[in-house]
Amino acid sequence: MASKFFSTAPRAVQTRLCRTPNSVSIASRLPQRRYISAYGYEQAKALTFSEYGEPPSVLSLHSHSISPPHSNFMTLRFLASPINPADINQIQGVYPSKPTFTTNLGTANPIAVAGNEGVAEIIALGEGVKKEGFKKGDWVFMKGPGFGTWRTHASATTDDVVKLDDQMREGISAIQAGTVSINPCTAYRMLRDFTTLQEGEWFIQNGANSGVGRAAIQLGKKWGYKSINVIRSRDDKVKEEAMKKELKELGADVVITDAELQSQGIKDMAKEWTNGGRAPIRLALNCVNGKAATAMAKLLSSSSHFVTYGAMSKQPLTIPASMFIFKDIHFHGFWVSRWAEKHPGEKQMTVADVLDMTRKGEFRDMPVDEIRWEWESKGDELIAKVKDTLEGYREGKGVFVFGKT
Repeated sequence: MASKFFSTAPRAVQTRLCRTPNSVSIASRLPQRRYISAYGYEQAKALTFSEYGEPPSVLSLHSHSISPPHSNFMTLRFLASPINPADINQIQGVYPSKPTFTTNLGTANPIAVAGNEGVAEIIALGEGVKKEGFKKGDWVFMKGPGFGTWRTHASATTDDVVKLDDQMREGISAIQAGTVSINPCTAYRMLRDFTTLQEGEWFIQNGANSGVGRAAIQLGKKWGYKSINVIRSRDDKVKEEAMKKELKELGADVVITDAELQSQGIKDMAKEWTNGGRAPIRLALNCVNGKAATAMAKLLSSSSHFVTYGAMSKQPLTIPASMFIFKDIHFHGFWVSRWAEKHPGEKQMTVADVLDMTRKGEFRDMPVDEIRWEWESKGDELIAKVKDTLEGYREGKGVFVFGKT
């Protein structure tokens, strides 16, 4: 059975057109859909792949029809779907969670739809779905990875989705709802689940400019934690300083580069930040690996916790034996998808809490590069945007934002 948030908030009511000569059509400001078939078939497009490889080489735009839903099936129209590093890794075939290859999209050979995160609107539903408390117009996000979210429409069951009730949607945009279930949840659980930080205690993290890093800065600030944040060194020092300033405005206490982290004077600097070393650094969040991650671990206090959730450098994590033996550092791995499968109730509560902070202005979105996806959008254009993300040519997180599909 799908998980649901409960709400008594009223649904939005459609407004009739006002056809006065000087008025602007209200319908032009509302989301518009294409009604293709009188028989209830929905026309859909999806970025798919039939084999693993680099996204520009294996992705293609596939068109297909979706039959009218029945029983516990529903038809979804996607609103926003981000491009995450895990999505790229999944297409490459190196991510632990594998996509679903199927011929249900009208192909002779199995294909998979790319993308793992996003928010969609229910546009049609079977009687079984209605009995479980869903209705047309509800927003849902995917319960786990592998469903495929880089598409205009999809057929889903109640087991595939989590409902975002009207009360939780209030004041929340589609982009905010579509990007809440991975990065913010990852930061939230790592800060909460591996040790109990007290107000005024420190954590340190690399990848501080990432979606997870920005979320950790803001959540830590709200909960009274202090943070040391490591970013990648840049040749352009003006941009580097601008990045440090931006993260401090989010709530970071200290921002340094990976080069500064590995400098000889880093231990003295850390003592200066932490009241002469009397305030412990009790948690580290690592998504980079390599020598910089080892340098970060050396700043931890005894019996602290080091959590790895990524490997952006594609280098191994090398841990000196002394950290285990003499400092009793505890090393952990964290994968939010596995956590969500084991703790669906906590996943709901985490999402609800982050969205509530967002609504109150206590949690800010990370910079986003909106990629418009209209029905007329060409496959090579959409794939080029994925390639831009793969090569790092993007100022903010790439998010497919669906228009008139």
